[in-house]
Amino acid sequence: MGTEIMASLTLRPQVCAEPGRGGTSLFRWLSLALMATIIAGCVPHPRTNPQLPTEPVLRPEEPRVNPRLPADETRNRVAVLVPLTGRDAALGQSILNAANLALLDTGGERIRITAYDTAAAGGAVRAANEAIAEGNGLILGPLLAEDVRAVAPVARQNDVPVIAFSNDVAVAGNGVFLMGFTPGQSITRVVAFARTRGAQSFGALVPTSVYGERAAQAMTRAVEGAEAHLVGIQTFEPSAAGVRAASTRLLAQGGIDAVLLADVPRVILPGLPVLRAASPQPRLIATERWASEGNIGANVALRGAWFAAPSDTVYNQFRTRYRARYNVVPFRLASLGYDAVLLTVRVAGNWQVGRTFPIRDLRDPQGFSGVDGAFRFGRDGIADRALEVREVTAAGSTVVSPAPRGF
Repeated sequence: MGTEIMASLTLRPQVCAEPGRGGTSLFRWLSLALMATIIAGCVPHPRTNPQLPTEPVLRPEEPRVNPRLPADETRNRVAVLVPLTGRDAALGQSILNAANLALLDTGGERIRITAYDTAAAGGAVRAANEAIAEGNGLILGPLLAEDVRAVAPVARQNDVPVIAFSNDVAVAGNGVFLMGFTPGQSITRVVAFARTRGAQSFGALVPTSVYGERAAQAMTRAVEGAEAHLVGIQTFEPSAAGVRAASTRLLAQGGIDAVLLADVPRVILPGLPVLRAASPQPRLIATERWASEGNIGANVALRGAWFAAPSDTVYNQFRTRYRARYNVVPFRLASLGYDAVLLTVRVAGNWQVGRTFPIRDLRDPQGFSGVDGAFRFGRDGIADRALEVREVTAAGSTVVSPAPRGF
């Protein structure tokens, strides 16, 4: 086994992965599958972390070693901040498992991963303070936007980058990089595809939520970027009556070639009869949220809709590998933990032990490869992903536009 479970004196769970023992089948499969791309693969190499506590801030020549963790002279310490207790514990554990699996698959023998529970007493701030005090030079996580906001200033003060799993673009930048699937990524991709299929006028139905606000902003930018016409955007409350009313208001604004549905199918279903009754009938387009629907083609009203999402080709290999090791199916977002470690292992080739993490390497314009395909971080710290476009069919969905192989 390549994973050591250790109990902490503060009842904070720690999981230290020390690979070098374990299969490499998925990593090798991933490397071969992506060899033809221009995206560089993830090659195991290491780095180290600064010994930077938070209270007080210590200089590099005055390292403080926490007695709870053994000193590391040949390995870089990387913290994974996820909820391991509370309502999101199952998702947090799934992300952590995937991170450990990636370390085992790559054979990254000079990297040590330690988990910190953001849902424990003291929350994400305490987790970040402990992680930095114990010498972690990179933080993977947190998951929730409010936790990212809390952790960011602590990490920034100590020159520790944060690669978060949130999808809220408002928390990105200034040392924080987002791995999460943001609505802007999928909306831009599906609008551009619809444009190539003749759509010139667009509309959108978005929920009254933070996700809806982000989707509306992304839709406005995407339509403008595609040199198309935005007829209107209507918000709706999460109720059958609210969705129907918003659909009626949107159609009353004028002729629309394609309508964005920025929520999961079960929420948007009440409005589909209204949209389908329009003449001419608009094409339905959707966000990455539709990718997690297991039996999406069972409802005839959804068939023919387009949505953009990461390719499942390599993810399915990861899913099989994860289930074989942990005897459970991973959450779909677990891939973020796996890809974050692949990214770390690759950048670790330029990360010397005892030095700060080379943050500029995260902005490599050629990007990185992972189980969710190619991605790269923009100047804003948000991951730009190579997504495919799928069409809903009776059998589920089929790819109508493959994901680009690089940038």
